[in-house]
Amino acid sequence: MATANDRAVLQTIFNPSTPFGDIPGLDDEEEEENAQEEAFAPELLEQVQDLELQGVSAAESGDLNTALQRFNLLPERASGYNNRAQALRLRGDVAGALRDLDMAIRLSRGRGRAACQSLVQRGLIHRLQEREEEARQDFERAARLGSTFARRQLVLLNPYAALCNQMLCEMLGRLRNPDGSGNE
Repeated sequence: MATANDRAVLQTIFNPSTPFGDIPGLDDEEEEENAQEEAFAPELLEQVQDLELQGVSAAESGDLNTALQRFNLLPERASGYNNRAQALRLRGDVAGALRDLDMAIRLSRGRGRAACQSLVQRGLIHRLQEREEEARQDFERAARLGSTFARRQLVLLNPYAALCNQMLCEMLGRLRNPDGSGNE
């Protein structure tokens, strides 16, 4: 079974734009995820988790085809779809990644770590596709699940917050340098 640190490392590998260890509500989620995973035979679950770690190693070394094979695991397990979506995205298959993220969110019932990570990743893809409203909705859901990264993205998507931040920076600049000489 992966430790909290293992999961933080995996989170960083597959979601490099999130802060290290941004795993929301880890303790609360573990209880829910353990209950969901009890539906699988322990031996099978352990084998699947080992294959996922092999997939992560393959993805780290750039072997996305092997990673994708390792992530084609239990069709009822949300984290496998989230992991596979990251490999698909790295391979340039954005449509496939979105399908897998949708499935991960559906399987997780929008709760827990897999849902939070999937919502953040889907939100980032929506932002890259300039689908700001869909991105905002995903980031809001992920923020409610505890993602600090999603909260920061919401601020960036809010034009009033951006304007306020710009005005605040200008005001602080004037306070630091009231004569406008440029020397602080």
